[in-house]
Amino acid sequence: MIHTVKKGETLGQISKDYRISLASIILANPTINPNVIYPGQAIVIPGFPPSDSIPYQIDVSVNNRTLKLLRNGVLQKQYPIAVGRILSGTPVGQFIIINKAPNPGGPFGTMWMSLSKEHYGIHGTNDPSSIGKAVSKGCIRMYNRDVEALSKIVPIGTLVTIHP
Repeated sequence: MIHTVKKGETLGQISKDYRISLASIILANPTINPNVIYPGQAIVIPGFPPSDSIPYQIDVSVNNRTLKLLRNGVLQKQYPIAVGRILSGTPVGQFIIINKAPNPGGPFGTMWMSLSKEHYGIHGTNDPSSIGKAVSKGCIRMYNRDVEALSKIVPIGTLVTIHP
């Protein structure tokens, strides 16, 4: 997959976001200078399929508190979600799902799907009354049954677009 460098990003942070070693990223990008990256630069992230090879996309509206599952651009399902509170807002941008972990424990319900932004994910909840509210620490929270169903459909590498 190709990551487009955003303003303020470092190769070290990109490595952490994708949970890929810095050495692997450097090896996959032999022509880049790891000390000088710039916004708009394309960096190969090894181990993930190209986003355009996956028919599914996830569209998250923070303001509407909805997550839409699209297949080839056609709406398949819409789910209610909880989002980050004001002081710990849900990050806006384009990410991918980089891994899945059933039964992660704690407040994360029955499924965790990591996003390509360190510390953020789409997960279930042990507090279903929170769905529809701005209460999380920035993650996208779903009913357990919904996140379980979603995780069975979308593969690793699925594009997740989060907007206001």
